Amino acid sequence: MAQGCLKCLKYTMCVANFLCFVCGVAVLSFGVYLMVNSNFTALTPSLASLNIPSMLLISGIIITCVSFLGFLGALKENRCLLMTFFLVIFILMLVELTAACLMLIYEAEIGDIVTKDLNKGLKSARNNETKMSDWDIVQNTFKCCGVYNVSDWGNKIPESCCVETPCSSRHDLEYKEGCLKKLKEWFEENFLTTGIAVIVLCIIEVLGMCFAMTIFCHISRSGLGYKL
Repeated sequence: MAQGCLKCLKYTMCVANFLCFVCGVAVLSFGVYLMVNSNFTALTPSLASLNIPSMLLISGIIITCVSFLGFLGALKENRCLLMTFFLVIFILMLVELTAACLMLIYEAEIGDIVTKDLNKGLKSARNNETKMSDWDIVQNTFKCCGVYNVSDWGNKIPESCCVETPCSSRHDLEYKEGCLKKLKEWFEENFLTTGIAVIVLCIIEVLGMCFAMTIFCHISRSGLGYKL
């Protein structure tokens, strides 16, 4: 009975980690696609290392590596791989919880940094047309114009701010509100969803750690050592 439950646990962990590996590859591919086709440093130049493509790329690499460790460790019943998987998941969970706490504590300071960076990015894009594409995407997506309002663009109003193109006058403007306000509203609307996602992720990580440790303890009791 115990052996059958262990096998079920083992293959459940293998399937779960395989699905996570597929998701990691998908995230990694999407990050590479955005990195090649989009340059979001035009929005936040001083936060270039934390832009969306880079974050997706790093997340994809971490997910694929960790899930591969868990899959191979469970499949081969390897104590070394299982312990490595456990420790990596534990460290990741601590990092996630620490980051969440810091974001809550320094929410106002982070908002100020993002605001200053958006102003800097808009000024850069206003003087360089090649950096306008990312602002066009944001303004079309969130139905906004500029950081605070259309006056941020001066006399050079981008077509993504207008009802009809090309823009002929300020009367053609469709989006009156700034993108900073729209982005804040979007984050507030999705705050609950993000919180639930973080909680679910932590639960999955805890279950993965429990599965890995259960199999690890069984292997230790069976005297299989580091057998592959």
